[in-house]
Amino acid sequence: MKIAVIANEEQKRELIKQESNTHEWVWLDEPAVLEDVDCFIDLLFDNSKERTHWLKDQDTSIIIVNAVASLPGSLPGNFIRINGWLTFLNNDIMEAAIVSEELKKITEDVFLSIDKKVEWVQDQPGFIKARIVSMIINEAYLALEDEVSTKAEIDTAMQLGTSYPYGPFAWAEKIGVRNVYELLSVMAEKDNRYQPADLLKQEAEN
Repeated sequence: MKIAVIANEEQKRELIKQESNTHEWVWLDEPAVLEDVDCFIDLLFDNSKERTHWLKDQDTSIIIVNAVASLPGSLPGNFIRINGWLTFLNNDIMEAAIVSEELKKITEDVFLSIDKKVEWVQDQPGFIKARIVSMIINEAYLALEDEVSTKAEIDTAMQLGTSYPYGPFAWAEKIGVRNVYELLSVMAEKDNRYQPADLLKQEAEN
């Protein structure tokens, strides 16, 4: 199987520690037409109509995209959504959502070749982990607004108290503050408890 991956260097390092001996992996930093590609993985997917149409037009049976905040049914049926946020890509379990059941086996085979197991979850914005982490980050921003403490002190307290890999503000920087804000905004359309903190919104828009 020939697998083409659109990714930056940091995403590549997180996704794959050792390339598979059973599949051919081709790395790209931007979209490019390739011959005989069986699977496209787009970790730089921007959810634009142009990018979606370009991927859809590729002669490949499976397309995997990093589309954490996408709404159910907003992508073509042969697209598989994954949680491709930084700090999640290096997990042994890959959260994914799918419309076409017949593509499950080949998707699992792709990730198994790099020692990752696919966990199929409900097709909803944020999957499971990203929803939870985004809420934790949002609560930290609300605490900062209330002048409970500083960013550094909140990060330290959360790491020591919960054994999280990062404090909420450091985690937001790694994921991308704008990514967190966009996910919360999408979820807030149906449930106001996800409403992004004003400070989070300001940082995302700056």
